[in-house]
Amino acid sequence: MAKKKEKEKKTNTSLRLDKKTLKALKIAAIEEETSLQKLIEQLILDYLAKRSK
Repeated sequence: MAKKKEKEKKTNTSLRLDKKTLKALKIAAIEEETSLQKLIEQLILDYLAKRSK
């Protein structure tokens, strides 16, 4: 039996966005067939990778 991948520990945070920004992000997540949480996390990771260059 294969070992299950250990999930990364995550923590909750909150942020305040204007309604238009949140709506645009939700639409983008739907179009990309992903969750809003995954989309925002990927955007942050991309930003951090670009920043560290």
